[in-house]
Amino acid sequence: MPIYAYKCEACGREHEAIQKISDAPLTECPACHEQALKKQLTAPAFRLSGTGWYETDFKQDKR
Repeated sequence: MPIYAYKCEACGREHEAIQKISDAPLTECPACHEQALKKQLTAPAFRLSGTGWYETDFKQDKR
């Protein structure tokens, strides 16, 4: 499940939540309980591991 980042527009606190993609976005701030929580745009985090990738198998070492 993805981790979503939220920021409260009322108190400015940041919050992360693990949610399903189909879940509705959170709106209530867990710190101040205002309905001012907005989802933040974040970069996805993933790692290409194993073999068959350019870095591990096909890159030519030019020394």
